[in-house]
Amino acid sequence: MTDLPACPECQSAYTYEDGVLLICPECAHEWAHSDDNDGLEDSPVILDAVGNPLIDGDTVTVIKDLKVKGSSNVVKVGTRVKNIRLVEGDHDIDCKVDGIGAMKLKSKFVKKA
Repeated sequence: MTDLPACPECQSAYTYEDGVLLICPECAHEWAHSDDNDGLEDSPVILDAVGNPLIDGDTVTVIKDLKVKGSSNVVKVGTRVKNIRLVEGDHDIDCKVDGIGAMKLKSKFVKKA
């Protein structure tokens, strides 16, 4: 059995792993493995419009009407986009928007939901 650290919030010993995160079932606090952060220091941190760090699989909300290039469609304010994927480049979010399809978004036009 692996030796997982206690929860930093409530000191509970009943923590468990879920992907790259550790989760406390008593207070619902989530945090990353401290020993896995070695590889994350080299990659740039992508922030949303209000300064929250984004990770792959997050759900975000669009904060501005966005015109879809080459179409008459518009992504409206408040549209929730699930399961984003972070990529390098000017448009740093790959996602699928319901009713429109695959898109690339800039992180400055979304906030973490």
